[in-house]
Amino acid sequence: MNKFIEVAGRIGAQRHLVAIRDGFVTIMPLMILGSFATLLNNLPIKAYQSFMETIFGSDAWKGFGGALWNGTFAIVSLLIVFTISYQLARSYNKDGLSAGVVGLASLITIMQPTATDWGIPFGWVGAQGLFIAIFVALISTEIFTRLLGNKRLMIKMPESVPPAVSKSFAALFPAMIAISIFGLIKVLTVVMGMPDIHEAFFNALQAPVSKMANTWYSAVFVAIIVHVLWFFGLHGANIMEPLMQAVYLPAIEANAAALAAGTEIPYIVTKPFFDAFMYLGGTGATLGLIIAVFIAGRKHKQYRTVSGLGAAPGLFNINEPVLFGFPMVLNPLLIIPFILTPVILTIFSYVMIATGIVPKTIAFIPWTTPPIIGGFLATGSWKGGALATVNLIIAILMYIPFVKMAERIEIKKYEEEIAAQKLAAEANEKTFAVGDESSAQEEKTLITSGK
Repeated sequence: MNKFIEVAGRIGAQRHLVAIRDGFVTIMPLMILGSFATLLNNLPIKAYQSFMETIFGSDAWKGFGGALWNGTFAIVSLLIVFTISYQLARSYNKDGLSAGVVGLASLITIMQPTATDWGIPFGWVGAQGLFIAIFVALISTEIFTRLLGNKRLMIKMPESVPPAVSKSFAALFPAMIAISIFGLIKVLTVVMGMPDIHEAFFNALQAPVSKMANTWYSAVFVAIIVHVLWFFGLHGANIMEPLMQAVYLPAIEANAAALAAGTEIPYIVTKPFFDAFMYLGGTGATLGLIIAVFIAGRKHKQYRTVSGLGAAPGLFNINEPVLFGFPMVLNPLLIIPFILTPVILTIFSYVMIATGIVPKTIAFIPWTTPPIIGGFLATGSWKGGALATVNLIIAILMYIPFVKMAERIEIKKYEEEIAAQKLAAEANEKTFAVGDESSAQEEKTLITSGK
C-alpha cells in the first residue's frame, strides 16, 4: 500500500495531470448545475411528469432544464480546453488567460463546421469531444508557453502603454504560431481524406466493438471500454451507445415479447442489465464510492464535499459531479476500483441470472431510475432488487480501501505542508536572532571603543 501511494502520489503530481485535474475541478459548479437540470427533466416519477405537463404543456416545461444543459454539458469540451490551458500555463508561471484563449481557438480551428450554416458542431463540443479537447489544450499550451519567452518573438511596447495591451502584443506571435500549427493539422487531415477529426476518432473507437454479439464476454468488454474511456476524459457511455442500441436494446425487446408470448426468455445481457446492475449511481458504480467516502473518508475534505454535492444526483444515476469533481478523469489512485468494480458487478450479475437465482430482465427502465428500484422494475421481481443491493455493497467494499489511501495521502500532504511552514518559521526566527546578536555585538564594540 505504501509503495502504491508513493507511485500514485508521483503520478498525481505530474504537471499535465494536475492541469487536467484542476481544469475539471474549475468547471465542477457548471457540471452540478447541468446534473440537476438533467434530473429535473428526467425524474422517473410518473406523477411528477404528469403534473409538470399539465401546468406547462407536454414538452415546453423541459425547456428550462434543456437550456441549462446547453450551457453546461453541451459545451463541456469548449470549457475544458480553456480551463486546462489556463491551469497548465499557470504552472509554468505564464499568462494563463492568453493560453486559454489560444487553446480554445486551436480546438475550433480543427473542427469541421456544420454543413448548413457553417456553425460550431455541437455534437463534438460536448462530452464526446473531451479527448480531443484535452489533447489540444495540452499541445497548444506547450507550444504557446515555450514560444512566449522567446525574445525574438516578443514585441516590446513603450512604458506608457497599459500592461494588458503589452501582454497581448507579447503573446501575438506565439499565439499565431500555435494556432497555425493546428490549422496545418486540419489541412493535412483533409488531404488524407479525414475532414472531421472528431468523427474519425469516434468511429475508430466504435469499429472494434460494433460486430460483437450478445455474450457474457461482450458485456465485460463493454464494461471495461466504457470506464477506460471515461478515465481518459471520453464519455464512454455515449461512445458505446450505438453498440448498446444495436445489440442490447433489441435484446430487451425480444425478452419482453417472449414474456408476453409465454415462451422462454432468451437474453441475459440487455440494456437494462447494465442500467440496473452495473451503473449503480452512474458510470463506475459511483454511488458506492460516495457511500465509501462517508464511511471511510471523513478527513478528506474535497472528497466529502464532492460526495455531498453528488449524493442527490447519484441516486438517479447522474454522476458528473463525481466524475469531474474528484475528479475520476486521469485519477491514478481511483482508476483500479473505477474500472474493476463494474467488471466484477457485470460478471457476478451474469452468474446470478445464468444460474436462475435471479430472473432475466424483461422491462426497459429509464436510465435515471434509482438503484435497487431499477433492479426490481427491470426483472419484475424482488430478487432483481436484492441483486442490485448486493452489487451496491460490493461496490462500497471495493472503493473503501482506495478512499482510505486517498485520505492517508491527504493527511501526509497536510503534515508535510505544516512541517514546511514550521521550518520556514524557525529559519526566520534564526535570521532575526542572528541579526539581533550582530546588532548587540556592534553596540558593545562602539561602547568599548568610547564612541
